[in-house]
Parts: sequence; C-alpha cells; structure tokens
Amino acid sequence: MKAYSLDLRQKIIDTYVKDKISQRQLAERFRVTLSFVEKLLKQYRETGNIAPKVRIQQTPTKLSQEQLNVLSSIVSDHNDATLNELCILLEQQTGVLIGRSTLDRMLKKLNLNLKKKTTFYRKRE
Repeated sequence: MKAYSLDLRQKIIDTYVKDKISQRQLAERFRVTLSFVEKLLKQYRETGNIAPKVRIQQTPTKLSQEQLNVLSSIVSDHNDATLNELCILLEQQTGVLIGRSTLDRMLKKLNLNLKKKTTFYRKRE
C-alpha cells in the first residue's frame, strides 16, 4: 500500500491547526481513516515531520534456509499435494507450523509451483 502524499498530509495538518476541528471530522473531510489522522498528528507533535516513515529493515522469513531445503524436498516428493497437506508434512518433518499463505510465499521464494494432475490427464495415463 502506498503512503499518502505529502500534499494531503500537509492539508490535514493545516486544517487541524487552522480550524481546530476534531480528528474524526478531519478523517471524514479528507476521506481517510481515523487511525491515520491520529498517527499523523502524533508524529507531527512529536517530531514536527509529516513525511511517511521509511521502512529500514525487511521482516525476516518464517523459515530458515535448512527448513526451506526440507520444504523443497517435500514438494519434489509430493508434487501433487495441496498447500494444507504440505503444511502438515512440513510440520511433521521440521516441527514448524506455518499457514497456507506463508507456505505459498515460501514456494514462490524457492521458484516452485505446484502442478496438479487433472482428471483428464489421469484418465489418459
């Protein structure tokens, strides 16, 4: 999600200082969430800066490199398994429980995709 522009942020601050209206009314007027207005005003009071915060450090992945290797071998052994089944297999082998969406991100990180055999191809074989 992109940060709100500096222009919008400045308009919110200027309106708050000039008109002395409530934070809820500011949120309604500028069609932003109340929590955004609260955080913006708090940041302005504490630092005097209204620029969006810059993310410095990326959140680390849920699985270590060793666990990613285990996941890769699980996928190669069970290439027809669903994401839920892979989650269970991964937990059995590593003791780490992750959700389907996290597993999907880890598979994308490994450049792996799950190719399912369709009924059409099973009948032909």
